Amino acid sequence: MDLTTRRHRELDLRLLTLVAALVVLASAVATIAAISTSRNPPDSARDVSTIAALILMIASGAVVRARLRIRSTTFSFAWVETAIVLGLALAPQPWVILSTGVGIACASILTRLSVIKTAFGIAKHTLVAGGTTLIVVLLGERWPPDGLWGLFLLLGAVYLTAAVLDDLLAIPVIALASGTRIFRQFRNHFDLRLAGFAVRFVVAAFTLLILREDPRLLLAVPPLVLSLHLAYSARIRGRTEQQAWQRLARTTDALNVVDLDDVLTTAVTQAAELFSADEVEIELRDGGRTVRGGTGGITFDGPTGTSTDVDGTIVPTPLEGHDRSVDIGILRLRFRGAVQLSEREQYTLRTFASALCTAVRNAQAYAELARVADEHAYAATHDALTDLANRRHLLDQGTEQLSARHADGVTALVLIDLNHFKEVNDTLGHAAGDQVLVQVADRLRHAAQSSDLVARLGGDEFAVLLRGLPAPAVAAHRAETLLAALHEPFELDGMRISVEASGGISVAPASGGMAELLRRADVAMYQAKRAGQRISTYARTRDTADLGRLTLGGDLPRAVADHEFIVNFQPIVDLGTGEVTSAEALARWHHPTHGLIDPLRFLEAVERSGMLPAFAEAILDQALIAAVNWREAGFDVPVAVNVSPRSLLDARFPGSVLARLRAHDLPPDRLVLELTETLTLSQLDVVDRVLSRLRDEGVRLALDDFGTGYSSLSLLSRIPVHELKIDRSFVTTMGSSAEAAAVIRSTLDLGRSLNLTVVAEGVESEPQRRALWELGCVAGQGHLFARPMPAGTLLAALQRGSGGQPGTLAPPLHDTAAVIRLSQTRRQAGRSRTDRLPHLPA
Repeated sequence: MDLTTRRHRELDLRLLTLVAALVVLASAVATIAAISTSRNPPDSARDVSTIAALILMIASGAVVRARLRIRSTTFSFAWVETAIVLGLALAPQPWVILSTGVGIACASILTRLSVIKTAFGIAKHTLVAGGTTLIVVLLGERWPPDGLWGLFLLLGAVYLTAAVLDDLLAIPVIALASGTRIFRQFRNHFDLRLAGFAVRFVVAAFTLLILREDPRLLLAVPPLVLSLHLAYSARIRGRTEQQAWQRLARTTDALNVVDLDDVLTTAVTQAAELFSADEVEIELRDGGRTVRGGTGGITFDGPTGTSTDVDGTIVPTPLEGHDRSVDIGILRLRFRGAVQLSEREQYTLRTFASALCTAVRNAQAYAELARVADEHAYAATHDALTDLANRRHLLDQGTEQLSARHADGVTALVLIDLNHFKEVNDTLGHAAGDQVLVQVADRLRHAAQSSDLVARLGGDEFAVLLRGLPAPAVAAHRAETLLAALHEPFELDGMRISVEASGGISVAPASGGMAELLRRADVAMYQAKRAGQRISTYARTRDTADLGRLTLGGDLPRAVADHEFIVNFQPIVDLGTGEVTSAEALARWHHPTHGLIDPLRFLEAVERSGMLPAFAEAILDQALIAAVNWREAGFDVPVAVNVSPRSLLDARFPGSVLARLRAHDLPPDRLVLELTETLTLSQLDVVDRVLSRLRDEGVRLALDDFGTGYSSLSLLSRIPVHELKIDRSFVTTMGSSAEAAAVIRSTLDLGRSLNLTVVAEGVESEPQRRALWELGCVAGQGHLFARPMPAGTLLAALQRGSGGQPGTLAPPLHDTAAVIRLSQTRRQAGRSRTDRLPHLPA
């Protein structure tokens, strides 16, 4: 059973309950009247004729009425209350009450009303007769009164009681049967009801005056009543037609919308009200769609052929234009009872159907225009071959994203170019090349996340806009996933074709917008191609378009000669004990004009200028001197020095490093060389020989910024490092980014598996320190412990110690001799660490 059927059954039940209550009350009133009549029964022919006249008058008042149809129910405005008031002047009150019930019953039989309508009519008018009788009894006056003013006043009170009772009893039933609100039903035709009340009051008063003067003049009353009745009925019909045309005009205006669903919803709800239908159905031939509903809204919207629960009269009308040349469907009005539309209603229905036909055709035409416009807009922003976003759409979306990036995480761009794709076109033809491009697009689309935008910029160049990243370093991992999706060969007409790709990553710049982001990704991609890497992250130091950096290149010879390059040191601390385990040397350029310059701005210029060996030797000398001074002061702290990849391609580099160690009389294991992940597999043959010699001599090796480059695992399989350093971006966001936390855990697990020390960079809070320690991380560096400082300042800090403990920069996480329950991860980390850490002074 659907919702509409249940709703109608609930209304029927409430209607029956209300009518039953009225019948019970009327039965009580009739019983009282019958008891009173039994005490003073009619005992003459005159009394019998009086009762017969009462019954005839009341029946006539019920039959002669103005009718108004609401849905399948026809409601009437009758003269019964006038007959009741006049009856009180002709016979005892109990006789009037009983005659009213009998008269209404006779009229109902003559007009063939249904049982429920007959019961309601008898009960209502019996209660009206009882109410007016009660008023007469309470007033205690002779009825009809003798004086003229007394007549009008008492008649007004009695008639007002009859009219008010009639409305109070009838309107709730009508509202319930028609599904409208009681207050709204009360307002409907209020002026006509008021006018009818006044007319019937005048007729009643006039009739009573005639009875007082000369009963023979009553012969003039029927023509007067008939004339007034016809005028009143005509007024009701005119008002009804006027309101119907007004509603039709409002309805046709409401149909002037461009959305087809809105047109159908408006048509169904408005037609149900306009024609007082229980259900309205619109069947469209185009698409086989049917919509049903009523004044409450749509109850069904689906394929044609589905049955409805509304049984009764069906009034169908074709949906066709005025010239009947276009027929788009059919409109059906459904009524639960027998209904015959008037000629005016039939014309209104045809007019409404024509307007609905026009509105549906307009909405369909607009929908087609909108579809074509959407297709053109989509084609303007998407690549026709791959269905990916095109360059224009990428720039638009990127610009919009950059304008809100502060509230939506980090934005990055990955630019991907297929290597040697021209060979595919030249060998297999452009059709085969197009198939490969489509497969590449599909793989990138599936490898990207839902928040990413994948685009084809043209030819064999693709781009992926990464939005809402928790940290810049996450972009490298996303890029690895995208490029890994292209690793497997492509199936092409039974052949397996391998396509290599290079990628460039750029993070949203502070200025320059989307155009600058795309340029930087392009720079990074070509850096990857030149270096033989699969992927490269944009670094300003390697951007030859930076004119400011080029001006620094001319100052390098002087800077080396005048010892303008200085070294600061940032300690690396045992996360558990707070002891300093080593210190990283960080180069700075103390420029006489520009002040202190960060290495990111000058290292690329140093590598291109040919000054790299001299620069590296100057930095290494300062680092080794600091380590010797600390050692002599009783703090055997190893020093870590960053190494340029180009230095590792120089076969003379190991000899230079070992010579400097001997010159400063420092054991080789006190030096840690930090390598970056920019090394490529094609360079590893040369690098292997350089690093193997250094490692064999005892120099320790560390892989810096681990996890931010594509070749991390490949490098670990070739380079015999001792340490891994987790990039600071992962540590900073480990509490809020699941990806960053996963990278840290994976790196620590990898370090334990390979027996490597793992150092976390960027530790800036105690919660980070404790979380890393509990995960099994050995050591960390960051502002929590100390900022980069000169060698002498660090020595003073070591001597001062933390809490009076020399050699420490932070209190231990746990007191000495405290019993600590270690997880399996911590126990494994602890066993691994004791084998790897250099000995510290007692």
